[in-house]
Amino acid sequence: MPRSYFWTMLFLILHQIDAAYWKEWEMFHLPGGVQGFLVFNLAAIALVLVGYRHVLLATPQATLYAGVCVALGVGTFLIHAGFALAGLEQFHLPLCVAIIALCLASAVWLLRDLRRAQIHLARQAA
Repeated sequence: MPRSYFWTMLFLILHQIDAAYWKEWEMFHLPGGVQGFLVFNLAAIALVLVGYRHVLLATPQATLYAGVCVALGVGTFLIHAGFALAGLEQFHLPLCVAIIALCLASAVWLLRDLRRAQIHLARQAA
């Protein structure tokens, strides 16, 4: 699970760097503009980094953080697919699209690893 969590986290952070270029706060109509965007990213990036620590140390909270990271990866893809279907032109450069697709792919990989970890934990408890 550490490897799939790392890649999902990395692509999410890369996407947020790209999102700053595209002024994503305007797409979401975030209050506070770039300031709100920075506050969101402070919380979101801190959350995934703390989660990575839990995954590396295999703490009891590791599966919770992995689930959050999966949701962020899948959510990023779904939100931006919706934006694309709505005709918004941001994030249409090839590498932007690739990063968003990799958020989904790595999140699916992490979900597979998470389910395996949950099965393993359930067997240990039985």
